Formats: sequence, structure tokens, C-alpha cells
Amino acid sequence: MTRRREQVLDAGIRVLGGEGARRLTYQAVDAAAGAPSGTASNYFRNRAALIDGIVGHLQELERRDWEAFAAAAAPADAGELADAVARFLRHATGPERARTAARFALYLESTARPELRPALTRGRETVTGWGAEWLRRFGSPAPRRHCGILLDYMDGVVFRQLAFPDEDFDPGSGLRELLAGFLG
Repeated sequence: MTRRREQVLDAGIRVLGGEGARRLTYQAVDAAAGAPSGTASNYFRNRAALIDGIVGHLQELERRDWEAFAAAAAPADAGELADAVARFLRHATGPERARTAARFALYLESTARPELRPALTRGRETVTGWGAEWLRRFGSPAPRRHCGILLDYMDGVVFRQLAFPDEDFDPGSGLRELLAGFLG
């Protein structure tokens, strides 16, 4: 990917996550990218193409984040897993807040454009594989199902934090309770 195209996509994520889908225009993306007027439209001929580009770029960025998380986490037990996931959620709602908000905006966009759904759910399958393996090692009798519930819980906690920021956000205790319920 060319550096300028990547800058445009990064700016698109910032606009979408910071200002919402209604503000996602070529002009707003060009301004956020610090690029000359018309740059975004040179790469993406219409809004649908821009959104498709953002989806692909966002998935790549999140795949890298999850791979780094999975490599670094290596939890030895459910408590360590809860702590690692809590750190990831604080990162997702702190330094990566705009990216996370953009992902949720794209989820809503997929209600009008169902063709976005496969790309938006592809990353979840990879994460489910990692999480199910950890849960299986820690004694879950239904690791894939439990991981799905855990991911849904994480999305809910993140959505709540994005919509109603809490300075003292600490999802660790809820994660520990949920995992204890799965693992007995």
C-alpha cells in the first residue's frame, strides 16, 4: 500500500471514529490526512469505495494488534487472561479509541450494506480461535461458545466505555467473574 493511501485510510478511520459516519467526506478525510484537496477521491472514487478501503485497513490494523496481544499475553490461568484482556480493552478505549469507535460505526454501516459483514467478522474468527484455545486449556467444557460470549461481553463493555467514558474504567473484575462462571 502506498504511504499516501495509508495516510488517507488512517485519516478516514480518525474521522469515522471521532466524528461519525455522517462526517466521513472526502474533504474531512483530506483535512485529517493533511493532504491536498482531492487526494481521497483520487484513491476512492465514491464513498462506498472509501468505506470498503477503511474496512480493509481497519481489519489489517486490528489483526496486527490481536496478533501482538496473543503473542504477548500467554496467560497461565484465567486470572492472567482476565488481566491481559482488561489491558487490551483499556488500550482499545484509550489510545485506540478512534479506531475502536470507527469499527462500531462500520458495524452500524453494515446494517445498510450487508456486504461489509464478512470482512468485519473475519477478524473475530481468528480471535475466537486463540480465545477458545486458552479457555480449553483452563477447563472450559465449551471453549468456542464461551469465547463467543466473552467477545460479546467485551464488545458491550467497550461500547459502554466509548459512549459513556468512565475515568476509572477497569473491566478486570467483570472479566474475572465471567471467566469464573465458565470455568467453574
